[in-house]
Amino acid sequence: MNFKSATNKSVRLQGFAVSAAIMLLLSPAAFCRQKAATPVASAVRPSEVPISPNSQTATNLRIGPGDLLTITVFDVPELQQVARVSETGDVVAMLIGSMHLAGLTVAEAQSILESEYRARKLLVTPHVGILITEYATQGVSVLGEVTKPGVYPLQGPHTLLDIISVAGGLTQLAGSTVSVRRRNGAEIVVQLDANDPQKALGQDIDLQPSDTVLVSRSAVVYVVGDVVKPGGFPMQNNGTLTVLQAIALASGATKTAALSHAKIIHRIQGGFQESDIHLAQLMQGKSPDIPLAPEDIVFVPNSKLRSAAAEGFQSAVQAATTAVIYAMHP
Repeated sequence: MNFKSATNKSVRLQGFAVSAAIMLLLSPAAFCRQKAATPVASAVRPSEVPISPNSQTATNLRIGPGDLLTITVFDVPELQQVARVSETGDVVAMLIGSMHLAGLTVAEAQSILESEYRARKLLVTPHVGILITEYATQGVSVLGEVTKPGVYPLQGPHTLLDIISVAGGLTQLAGSTVSVRRRNGAEIVVQLDANDPQKALGQDIDLQPSDTVLVSRSAVVYVVGDVVKPGGFPMQNNGTLTVLQAIALASGATKTAALSHAKIIHRIQGGFQESDIHLAQLMQGKSPDIPLAPEDIVFVPNSKLRSAAAEGFQSAVQAATTAVIYAMHP
């Protein structure tokens, strides 16, 4: 072997040694030690993972007594715990002890725990994550036109449509307006179109603990007199209803009805206002259909009553209307 080849071999051995040293430094163990020593400012906390279609709303939730929390510390699995908030609003955190977290947002509670870990010199750069997995005592009150009104606990994130479904769905008299009152007094009014499921999904919103949901009652018109099924009928078709539609809901007029002497009775301040309608012409398409307003009364008299005096007519309408109103059951 000449001097040149021996030199080349020595250079290759030195290069191999350097490469081996670099590989050792980049081994998993060394990488883990380096990772632990270097603060990770951009670590994703568990609470920052979206937990609902509208995560911004979920991050504004406040911790309350009875809530179940999952507390984690990034890169320190030994400190992970599941804790229930006490009735006084306190949580016993590992290595820290009792901390009052009720009334705080998740972000505020995380910041307080991180400060405690640093102040007590337990961790250098702690990253605490808190996830509210159960809202035990902060239920949502559902009132109005639902099948089963009541207070329902929120087990994790829920939306308006979720809670209406849990309450048994809407009644037949439910209107399209739903009011959601927040714990801080703010109110959100939602127009839910039950006739269009896709549109209703687009109008859905996230709920928060202690929200109050009020489903409005649909406007009602009354059909009384000589019809097959007198009664009150909700204006479910986007809040509109015409005379012919109302008569159809009442299963039509009877054979003894005086179609040419029917009336619409409008409720005004301090009383009622009457207007004549000719049902026969409406049914034959000779006159345009007439839209009704909420609380309107369509009165179809019997042919024997068409020449009755106004006072007797009003008494008959009042008696019929009163009977229908008291006979209505949601």
